[in-house]
Amino acid sequence: MSEAITITPSLTMEEKEVTNPRALGLVELLHTQFNARRLELLELRNLRQAELDDGKKPDFLKSTQAIREDNWVVSPIPHDLQDRRVEITGPVDRKMVINALNAPVMTFMADFEDSCSPTWSNIIHGQINLRDAINKDIEFIRESDQKRYALNQQTATLIVRPRGWHLNEKHVLVNEEEVSGGLFDFAIFLANNHEALSQNGSGPYFYLPKLESHLEARLWNDVFIAAQDFLNIDRGTIKATVLIETILAAFEMDEILYELREHSAGLNCGRWDYIFSFIKKFRNDADSILPNRDEVMMTRHFLKSYVDGLIKTCHKRNVHAMGGMAAQIPIKNNTQKNNEAMSKVESDKLREANAGHDGTWIAHPGLSSIAMEAFNSIMGDQANQISNKRDDVNITSHDLLKVPNGMITEEGLRHNIRVGVQYIEAWLSGNGCVPLYNLMEDAATAEISRSQIWQWITHKASFTGTNQTIDENLFISILDQEMTQLIELRGDSNFDQANLDRAIDLFQSMSTSSDFDQFLTLPAYKFL
Repeated sequence: MSEAITITPSLTMEEKEVTNPRALGLVELLHTQFNARRLELLELRNLRQAELDDGKKPDFLKSTQAIREDNWVVSPIPHDLQDRRVEITGPVDRKMVINALNAPVMTFMADFEDSCSPTWSNIIHGQINLRDAINKDIEFIRESDQKRYALNQQTATLIVRPRGWHLNEKHVLVNEEEVSGGLFDFAIFLANNHEALSQNGSGPYFYLPKLESHLEARLWNDVFIAAQDFLNIDRGTIKATVLIETILAAFEMDEILYELREHSAGLNCGRWDYIFSFIKKFRNDADSILPNRDEVMMTRHFLKSYVDGLIKTCHKRNVHAMGGMAAQIPIKNNTQKNNEAMSKVESDKLREANAGHDGTWIAHPGLSSIAMEAFNSIMGDQANQISNKRDDVNITSHDLLKVPNGMITEEGLRHNIRVGVQYIEAWLSGNGCVPLYNLMEDAATAEISRSQIWQWITHKASFTGTNQTIDENLFISILDQEMTQLIELRGDSNFDQANLDRAIDLFQSMSTSSDFDQFLTLPAYKFL
């Protein structure tokens, strides 16, 4: 290991195998070449936020108009990414990796980001698990009954989501600087697995989260080129799908694809983070207050416009337009509620397929047949719908910025509190993907909960049909009520009271602070 690199935890032999000199050499190279640019781009986010706070609304860039109007297309898509009609997502624990790759879907997005609590153990063992899966050398034995989990002969295509540009990996230092979590995840995976992936007839495929501009996409593209050169991989081997999950990125979709055109595998509608981004970016605008989370559906004008614009943009460039996450999960022991949930999933997936999406996301294998049937009914034997150019679509800035109306209720506030606190508690315990109230919650959905409360308190919103203002005192009172009830419901069940107390403190401080925390994971990370 280079003297420039320090890994603070002591490593087991297995952990040393994936943090081998070649992999760490790539981490060091990428950090040295690109970390300064990464930090500059993060500062640019702050400057753009200041402009928004001053009332300047985002718009399509005049400087890149030619890129939007020209008829360029991206490089051809590999064979095993042509048909992506159903993708399952989830964290990188060993059982999940096996079950997801075995699921009756086309691809599996192995997630180091929103559904992964980035403990050192989760991150490094996630890398081990993916290496073993690619090498067809993975199994999991459940302790309770010794049930064995192993890979099927036929498995889904693997795609990996590294952490976003804003997250560091505090356990790995280069010249005493914390490295980028995303660069670390990317480098370790690529260095350890590109050869085996090629031998398996696949390649190193990635999802890129949280981008806010084409300049951030350009940075990733430069990282890809440097990494391919370092490892003697042909340029263009890496393919990446960008999640459009920030309102600012929605104005630069053509430009993002253009920057990655040699490495692009399309764009994805990251719907939950997109809603969070809308709240976050316009948090200081009293005219941009969103109603209860459950009223902000994909049929709302600003979200439908974002979807239609993304599909048109991707298909113009001959690349995939992926749909969003179905947060529902199968509900056991309640047939009526389960049927209602599954009906919502079916309706959502049919909406996506009819709009022209080339595939969609699910978080649970139990939803695979519903999602598959929805897309099969529209796509038939076609691998994708890229031929559907959506020439009927003409999205303006007004369309993307139209604020939906709706109700703000006490129950909406209470639900946000319950979800937000319990998610942070689970995250602090090392679990980043949590079933709560019959939905699968991850960092993106929890962000909506806490950012909405911050926005309501800041602008002294009132419950619909009442004169009751949502202020800090009311919030704290209801928070206390909900947490007392939660503890009573748990009774003698085994849970970590310290993590719950810390989650409550974090949620309260982030919801009431005068300064808005950009991501809940940033102040929470120091406790991992």
